Amino acid sequence: MAESGRPGSADPAAANGRAASPMAVKKSPGPRSRYQSSGPGHCFKRVTLTKPTFCHGCSDFIWGLLGFLCEGCNFMCHEKCLKTLRTVCTCMAPSQVQAPMAHCFGPAGQKKRFCCVCRKQTEGSTALRCEVCELHVHADCAAFTCADCRICHLDGNLQQLDTFHHHWREGNLASAARCEVCRRSCGSSEVLAGMRCEWCGITSHAACYLSVPTECILGRLRCMLLHPACVRLESRNFSKMHSYRITESCSLDLDNSDAVDPSAAAAKDVQPAPPESGKQVLKVFDGDDAVKRSSFRLVSISRAPRNEEVEAALRAFYLPNEPSNFELQEVCVLQRPASDDVLNRNAGAPDNRGSLKDTSDSCLLRAKPRNSESIKVYTSWARSSAAFVSVSVSETSTAASVLSEVLLQLKGQKDGGSCSLESPGKVLDEDVSNFSLQEVYMSSKQVQRQTLSPQEKVLDKLQEIRKVSLRQMNQTRFYLVENRNPAVQVNLLIGGLPLQKTKEEYVQLLQKHLAVKSHLVTVSQIYGSQGAVALQISCFSEAERIYMLAKDTSVENKLLSSLVIPEIEHNKLGADVCPLLLFVNPKSGGLKGRELLYSFRKLLNPHQVFDLCNGGPLAGLHTFRNVPRFRVLVCGGDGTVGWVLGVLEAVRHKLVCREPPIGIVPLGTGNDLARILRWGSGYSSDDPNHILVSVDEADEVLMDRWTILLDARDVSEEGKDNGFLEPPKIVQMSNYFGVGIDAQLSLDFHQAREDEPDKFTSRFHNKGVYVKVGLQKISHTRSLHKELQLQVDNENVPLPNIEGLIFLNIPSWGSGADLWGSEVDSRFRKPSINDGLLEVVGVTGVVHMGQVQSGLRSGIRIAQGTYVRLTVRNHLPVQVDGEPWIQPPGLIIISAAGPKVRMLRRSKQKQKKSSAVRDGRSESPSSRDGGH
Repeated sequence: MAESGRPGSADPAAANGRAASPMAVKKSPGPRSRYQSSGPGHCFKRVTLTKPTFCHGCSDFIWGLLGFLCEGCNFMCHEKCLKTLRTVCTCMAPSQVQAPMAHCFGPAGQKKRFCCVCRKQTEGSTALRCEVCELHVHADCAAFTCADCRICHLDGNLQQLDTFHHHWREGNLASAARCEVCRRSCGSSEVLAGMRCEWCGITSHAACYLSVPTECILGRLRCMLLHPACVRLESRNFSKMHSYRITESCSLDLDNSDAVDPSAAAAKDVQPAPPESGKQVLKVFDGDDAVKRSSFRLVSISRAPRNEEVEAALRAFYLPNEPSNFELQEVCVLQRPASDDVLNRNAGAPDNRGSLKDTSDSCLLRAKPRNSESIKVYTSWARSSAAFVSVSVSETSTAASVLSEVLLQLKGQKDGGSCSLESPGKVLDEDVSNFSLQEVYMSSKQVQRQTLSPQEKVLDKLQEIRKVSLRQMNQTRFYLVENRNPAVQVNLLIGGLPLQKTKEEYVQLLQKHLAVKSHLVTVSQIYGSQGAVALQISCFSEAERIYMLAKDTSVENKLLSSLVIPEIEHNKLGADVCPLLLFVNPKSGGLKGRELLYSFRKLLNPHQVFDLCNGGPLAGLHTFRNVPRFRVLVCGGDGTVGWVLGVLEAVRHKLVCREPPIGIVPLGTGNDLARILRWGSGYSSDDPNHILVSVDEADEVLMDRWTILLDARDVSEEGKDNGFLEPPKIVQMSNYFGVGIDAQLSLDFHQAREDEPDKFTSRFHNKGVYVKVGLQKISHTRSLHKELQLQVDNENVPLPNIEGLIFLNIPSWGSGADLWGSEVDSRFRKPSINDGLLEVVGVTGVVHMGQVQSGLRSGIRIAQGTYVRLTVRNHLPVQVDGEPWIQPPGLIIISAAGPKVRMLRRSKQKQKKSSAVRDGRSESPSSRDGGH
C-alpha cells in the first residue's frame, strides 16, 4: 500500500514493526491536545471518565477521572501505559499482516466478547466470529478487518515455512490468564486486552509479547496437532469455507461482505445534533463503489474548519493517512430504502437513518491527485516481520520499472549484507522478466490477487483503486512474485454415488452427470462400499466447475456431495507426532456439538477437524489415508461412534494405519460406551483443551466388535423356511443388540424425535421422553419367548418368560445400568469388553427395566458365547446400539467381526489433574467467561 502518515501516528519505524521511542509526547495540532504513543497509528486525547473503566494495555482499573482514548479505535489506557504501548491502531492493522489469509465468518456465540475493530462489546444476532481463529467483530465492522487469519496449510503462494512463528491475537482472553513474561494477570472480561498465540496458547500483555521468543513450538498439543507445513491445499478458486469444509448453514451469508454498509454502525454511535449544539453530521462515502451502494459512515464534527472534517472522515474509515492529501467533495446520493441493505436490517437503527436522510450532508472522501508517491513492494509471503522495499513511483513508472528498482535495491542490500530475502542470490541472479508485480487485496473474506502487466502505469493503478474505495487501498499490497507454472493438483471427494460399482462404471457416471474432462481429471481412489470416489484435477477452473455442479446433481434420486480435500505430506511429520483426527456430530447434544466443532477448529488445525454432517467419516479417513500413525476422537452419541467404526471397518484396507485407536466425547443420551471407557456419562461443558490433553494421555484398550447378519425369510409353516422376504442385511455392533420391549421403547423414542427434532436438544428432555414412552408400555405383554428360538455356540438355549432379549458386548446398558449384574456365578465368566464373548440377558417388562435402571435388580442371565443364531417367527422391534427398526421373520446370526478395535480409555482423574497443572495452555477460547 502507499506509504503515508498522519498526525498522531507513530514514526515509520514503529509502523514497520520496529520499536519507537517509548516517550509519550504531548502535541497540540488544534484546539484539542493530542498525545502520541509508541503504538503505531493511535491518536490519543485526554478524556474525563464518568464510569468505571479498565486499561486496554495492562487490563488494570483506571483510578481517577482522567484516561487517554484513541479517537480512531477507542483504545483506552493509563498515562503511564502510553510509554510502553505496543498495540497497533485498527487503521494500521493491514501493515502488520505477515501472510495474507482470509477469515471464515460465521454467527457468534452467546458469550461475552469484544470487537477486534472498534473494541466495543459484541452483542445481538449481528455479531460475527471467525471459524478458524479468535477474531470477533460486529457485522458492520467486518469490512474493516483485514486478512490476518491463521495460516493452516501451504499452497501455490506460500511454498514453505522455514520458521514457524507465533500468531498473536489481541483480547478475549480468560480472566485468569497470566503473562508469559512477567507472570502477572493479563486477561480481562471487561475490555479487549492482552495477547494470545492462537497456536500454542501462551498469553502476554500487549507491552510484553514482543519479549517472547518468536518461534512457536505449538504448546502442549504439539504431538497431536497437524503442523501447517505438513498440509498442502491448492485452493485458489475456492472460498475458505469450502477449503475448511465449513457448512454453509453454519456461516452467515457474507457474499457481499466487502460491500458491507457500515452506516448502520455509525448510526448507532452518531446521533443527529440539534442546530444550536454547533455540531454537524456528515454522511461520508469512501469511493465510487460506496456511492453506488449507498454505503456511508456518519461523522459528527463541529461547524468549523474543513480540515477537521477530513481528519474525522479518515478516522471513521480507519485510514492512517495524512489529512492534507485528501478532500471532501459534495455528492448527491439517491439513497436506497434501509430494508434493501442486509446490515441495516441487522443494525436495528432505521429511525436514525430515516431522520438523517434529510438533515445530513453527503460528502465523498477523495484523495488529491499526486504526481509521485512511495509504495511498498513486499518480497516474501511469510516472515516474522514483513520484508518490503520502498519505491518511489511517478507518472511514467510502469510495473517493469518498479520491478527493476526493487531488484536493484535488493542487490544493494545484498552487497551491504542486509538483504531481507530468504535466498537473495536466487532472486538477484535472475532476469527482471522472470518476475512480476502482483496486486494483493487483503479483504477479510477472500484474498484477491491480480498480476500487473509490465507496461501498466503503477500510479494510475493506485489512483484507480483509491477512486473505487479508499478502504480497499488501505488493504492493498504489492508483491514481487516469481513467474513460474507450478503443477496444479486439486483433490475432490465426490460422495452419494451408487454403491459397489467398478472403476469404469464410476467414470461413466461422472462423465454422464458431471461431464468431467478425462485429460484433466483422474480417479485416484474408489470407495465402493461408501459410494464415493476421490478425484485429482489438474485445472483450477475444472475443479471449481465439478465442485459446484456436483452439489446440484442427483444420481439415482440421491444428491451428490463434494468436498475439497487437503493433502497431508506425512513424510514431514515429526517422529513423536501422532496427529488427532477429530469427528464432531453437531446435531448431538443440542448446541454443544456445534460449539465443540468451533472450539476444536481453534485448538487444532481445522484440516484435522471434520463435521460429520458434511461428508460423514469418509472425508476424514480419506484425508488421513497415508498418515502412518494417528488417533481418532469422536464427539457424539453411541450411534455416531458406531457409524465411524462401521466406515473405518469398511475402508481400513485402504489406510496405512489400519487400526487407529478411538476416543469419545459423549454427546448422546445413553453414552454407554463412553461410560465404560471413562469418558463420562455426558458432555458437561468441559474445557475442550483439557479434553484433548486427556486424549493424549489416554490408554489404549481392545474391544470386541460383532457382525449381525439379518436374514429375513418366511419361516411360517407354509413357507417351509425357504422363501426370502428381502436380501440379507449386515450391520456392525459395538454395545448391544436388543429384541423386544427395549427395542420397542427405543423405536417409539426415535419416532417422537423424527416428528419434532427441535425439541430433542438436551439429555434431560430425551430421558424424560424415554420415561413417558416406557409408562405407556408398562402393561405391554407379548410372550417373546414363544416367538424366538435361540442357539448359542450351536446349542439350543431355552428361554424363560421374557418380554425383551438383549445381547451385551459391554457392561453398560440403558444409560449406565449394569444389566448382567455383579453377582458371582460359576456358570459364567466375568464380562469384559475384549473377552470375545457375548452376554445374553432377558427382561420381563418395563417394570423390570426400571428396577435395573435404579440398581434394585439385574437382568435374567441366559447364556454366554461366541456365536449366536436366533430364529424370529414374527415381525419384532430390534435395535443395534440405539438404532431401532422392525425386523421381519427370519434368521439373525451374530458372530465376531474380524480383529478387535482399539479404543482409548481415559486415564484416572489424579493423572488428569496433574497433567492440567503442567499444562501451560490452561483454558481454551470456548470455555472463557462462562459466567457471561
